[in-house]
Amino acid sequence: MNVDVIMPLPAYGFDPTEAAVPWQQLTSAGFSVAFATPGAVIPAADSIMLTGKGLGLWSSLLKADRRGVAAYSQMTDSAEFRHPLAWSDLKDVSHRSLLLPGGHHAGVREYLESPEIQAITRTGFARQIPVAAICHGVLIVARTRAEGTDRSLLKGYQTTALLRSQELLAWNMTRLWMNSYYRTYPGTTVEDEVRAALADPSDFHAGGIPLWRDTADQLSRGFVVRDRHYLSARWPGDAHALAAALIALLRTYRLSQ
Repeated sequence: MNVDVIMPLPAYGFDPTEAAVPWQQLTSAGFSVAFATPGAVIPAADSIMLTGKGLGLWSSLLKADRRGVAAYSQMTDSAEFRHPLAWSDLKDVSHRSLLLPGGHHAGVREYLESPEIQAITRTGFARQIPVAAICHGVLIVARTRAEGTDRSLLKGYQTTALLRSQELLAWNMTRLWMNSYYRTYPGTTVEDEVRAALADPSDFHAGGIPLWRDTADQLSRGFVVRDRHYLSARWPGDAHALAAALIALLRTYRLSQ
């Protein structure tokens, strides 16, 4: 099987915008996307992020916006989404790039900790093909060790990820009734774990204050860090900018083949 982009997902709990907006933009640009899940099950996004149920007064601020919901609806109706690969089959798929969405629901832990996902990420870095990660997806890159070493793939790279300030703000806004919903790993934040994997903590870039979500027409609202073949972004508000950067990188990569 030959595809342009592999997008691994957990069975449940991924962020709908971080998966669906890049899928929408990539497929509109003519790139093929294949999904992979544990056991090839049809996956589902975090329903709280789709509906806002349980978020109280903060629902409109924290849940997916109408663009993200519309993109998710389109994605879930697609044939490739309804017929995913299994994580265990990824080693046999020929692909030009890898996209790692995030999500903070506890269901994403199996994905963030998966040896199969780490293996395909390691291969992507070894081949220096485009690898894009957003939000919690950056943890996969941080946790993956270079072949035969105990060194994180991120060591020596510039990156961003979900900011500590974003994670703790959402948690503090909702913890009275949602407990640790926004703390995927209560003992640390995504930013702290990612910084610890870097050669120097200054290789982490926060970007501007993430107040507004980007759109296809307002990419400047988003923030993406590119270092060679690796792209990273912080939250659903950067999803359009990440998709645009990956499309540009794929086109460059295609011309070089």
